[in-house]
Amino acid sequence: MSDKSEIIAGIRIPDSQMAKAATELVRDSETDLLYHHSRRVFLFGALTGERKELKYDPELLYIGAMFHDMGIIDTYASETERFEVDGANAARDFLKSYDISQQDVDDVWDSIALHTTPGIPQHKRPVVALVTAGVEMDVLGLAYNDFSDAEREEVCTCHPRGLKFKHGILSAFCYGTIKKPETTFGNVKADVLERMDPTYKRVNFAELIMNSTWDS
Repeated sequence: MSDKSEIIAGIRIPDSQMAKAATELVRDSETDLLYHHSRRVFLFGALTGERKELKYDPELLYIGAMFHDMGIIDTYASETERFEVDGANAARDFLKSYDISQQDVDDVWDSIALHTTPGIPQHKRPVVALVTAGVEMDVLGLAYNDFSDAEREEVCTCHPRGLKFKHGILSAFCYGTIKKPETTFGNVKADVLERMDPTYKRVNFAELIMNSTWDS
């Protein structure tokens, strides 16, 4: 880290060559809304880690946060995988250029792939848990009051939410899933398409069981 590293709400933004390359890639690939959201996810995740006194790697948390919505972008979107998996794969491919252990690569992959699967990430290693914590704070306002007014204000001053963030993020989620609605089965993006796409029909797990090819 250099002495001129950016610090927001007491959190130092990673400024290694890898982190800078990730920042540049995401900045060039994503919309302003998604870029600022991803940076806030890192900051809220890191603040959560500090508050809970977790031992985590800030660089890996940064990569997970910055890539967590890359699967929404056409360049990184597959035809059949969940957008979370597409983003996780993009991060894994990016990390191949750096001297990163397989366990750390797996942690980053999990942190992105699981960030819309409630109830699991908090039981995983810190990087996985903290990416989801950052997402849940920025999108859902979970643990909102665990952050100080000053922390929230500084984070959102440096990386603004804008007046229509809620609608904007729903639109982004819809864009990332509307072409492959089958990938929303069993995850929260089904709720997004149900709200945003009048042609969407939710797959019912109980119906799948009753209509399976088994006789009984």
